[in-house]
Amino acid sequence: MSSEKFTVECVEAIRNNKGNLFKEKYRKYDILIMDDVQFLSGKDKTQEELFHLFNTLYDNNKQIVFSSDKAPKHINGIEDRLKSRFEGGMTADISVPEYESRLAILKGKSKQNQININEEILEYIASVVQNNIRELEGVFNSVMVQTQFKKRGLTLPEIKILIKNSIRPPKNITINDVIKTVSKFYNINEQELYEKTRKKEIVKPRQIVMYLLREDFNTSYPYIGQKLGGRDHTTVIHAYEKVKTEEETDEITKQEIVLIKERIYQSFDK
Repeated sequence: MSSEKFTVECVEAIRNNKGNLFKEKYRKYDILIMDDVQFLSGKDKTQEELFHLFNTLYDNNKQIVFSSDKAPKHINGIEDRLKSRFEGGMTADISVPEYESRLAILKGKSKQNQININEEILEYIASVVQNNIRELEGVFNSVMVQTQFKKRGLTLPEIKILIKNSIRPPKNITINDVIKTVSKFYNINEQELYEKTRKKEIVKPRQIVMYLLREDFNTSYPYIGQKLGGRDHTTVIHAYEKVKTEEETDEITKQEIVLIKERIYQSFDK
């Protein structure tokens, strides 16, 4: 889980006098994996809960994994007692994967998804997409969807265009641009996405917008909720996680998201 989600749940538990349920929920697990712990900086109550949770899991021989964009000693606003626990285990620097690793990941994905992609294409993707695994998987998913959609292998020029549109979203794209593209894709009125309606044909596009704003543009949950009709950040978190799960398990949703992203980025390339 992300540290942000943990913080949100902690705050909600305190607000609703459900602190004990919150504690019990996380103490029953065998493994705790938390991403971006640097965002706990300055959140004293959340740090206190994590400190006690850490002790409980550690005393019961459970496994704990934290990730951060910097070493524990360089994270400001984190209590020393928590830093000492971050530093108490094995610390590993996860660097950008090398070309061979990226190519191996792509070949593994091809085999896993039972899709035959030309070796030259995989080698080109591995050589160009260098930043992180998430971008690499995103490009692969786009290639896979387009290959299935066109019912043929993609050419190298097509791959170059696809990569250009898939990674590093243009900075001039706004929330309104994403909303407009999603509305057109699902053939609905933009204004309906802001309204408090539970119509199925509106709920899914709205959740897709929330997911894209968080996943591709790293917009905060509260800000997304505020821009989409003043919704609570917990609603946005639920939408993000729901769509993310569907993208991983439902082929139609995966294809829709790939096509929407292409429309967003292509419209700003012209």
